[in-house]
Amino acid sequence: MHIADMTPHPNETWMTQMARNSTMVEWGFLTPDQYVIHDRDTKFCSAFRETIKAAGVRLVKLPARSPNLNAYAERWVRSVREKVLSRLILFGEGALRQVLKEYGTHYHQERHYQGKGNELLRPRPRKEGWETNPICSRERLGGRLRYYHREAA
Repeated sequence: MHIADMTPHPNETWMTQMARNSTMVEWGFLTPDQYVIHDRDTKFCSAFRETIKAAGVRLVKLPARSPNLNAYAERWVRSVREKVLSRLILFGEGALRQVLKEYGTHYHQERHYQGKGNELLRPRPRKEGWETNPICSRERLGGRLRYYHREAA
């Protein structure tokens, strides 16, 4: 999950710039042979699609009226709404950015995945003897997100 940027009024120029930012060699998160799955919203204009294709990223346009085909994105939106956004009152775009950043870190690095044997997908490096250390609880966003880990040796 990556949030490129936010604007209340996306237009063709803005979307093309987001495509450029996402595919930049130095710090973009899209690399050749990856996919961008998008719906039929007019925001995904021809300039956006051409910029993405020029970087070697494959575009997959979803059929009309098919929310179930984009299940990963829909599930992420549902998760962030239920766990965080519906329980906080945010004042401004800066607060929203911070909450989404914190949730993204939690989602990718601290949340156990039951479909993967209850393991972390991106675990932190472990030192020898970590199995005997006590389990500690940590939290993010004032306790809205909680996770457990073993302290380092």
